[in-house]
Amino acid sequence: MTSELQRERLAYRRSRSRRSTLVALLSTVVFAAAVVATTTTAPGWPRVRDSFFDVETAWRSLPAILDGLWLNLRVLVVCGVLILVLALGVAALRTLRSPVWFPLRALATVYVDLFRGLPLIILLYLVGFGLPALRLTGVPNDYVVLGGLALVLAYTAYVAEVFRAGIESVHPSQVAAARSLGLPPRKIMRLVVLPQAVRRVMPALLNDFVALQKDCGLISVLGAVDAVRAAQIEQSRAFNFTPYVVAGLLFVLLAVPTARFADAVGRRVERRQGGR
Repeated sequence: MTSELQRERLAYRRSRSRRSTLVALLSTVVFAAAVVATTTTAPGWPRVRDSFFDVETAWRSLPAILDGLWLNLRVLVVCGVLILVLALGVAALRTLRSPVWFPLRALATVYVDLFRGLPLIILLYLVGFGLPALRLTGVPNDYVVLGGLALVLAYTAYVAEVFRAGIESVHPSQVAAARSLGLPPRKIMRLVVLPQAVRRVMPALLNDFVALQKDCGLISVLGAVDAVRAAQIEQSRAFNFTPYVVAGLLFVLLAVPTARFADAVGRRVERRQGGR
């Protein structure tokens, strides 16, 4: 049975919530109106509007950009799976403590340091143009494959460090308890450490996934006809920059749901940790 005091508290919280929502809505409307007014009253706005926000050009270029975006999505899915698998392996190598595994641990450390420090655009050029120039048997010449390979090399280094942080965040008592039960090291990692580690770093993994969504558009520098390259082709035909805006908006539409999901997962993890 709800007491009178509890009902009053609930009513007070609801009134505060409604007032906060109203204030936030009004401030957002005022800010948006100020931005629109400042932009549209600028002396160069008519030229910017015709060059970047032409509706006819946007509608005409949309089908080609959507075709290119489908390529970006396929690259994203394939690269995302490969990155998760390879990054987990690199993280596992970096967490090995036995002196016997020092060469592998050192190799994994060098790999992470190298590809985290190398700018992605330079890596794309090195992989996309350097590997085919070697003329080795079995080396692909497809710029989509080469661009995806560069993305995998770069993001595996980033995600491996995320996994390593999650693995090292698991308390040693968890491992000790598993050993006392007679579990071998592989089962300890698979059944005890990894589930906790992945759950703790899930928000960071999703943030890296959002970044990968955007960086998939960089394969266009190698000549792959993705959304960005399709926008460039349409821009050269119409002598108008609106196709770039269309491509950018499509990438934003892809990133926003993932970003909100990452925020929700982050809040859930914080609640779980706070309840302990």
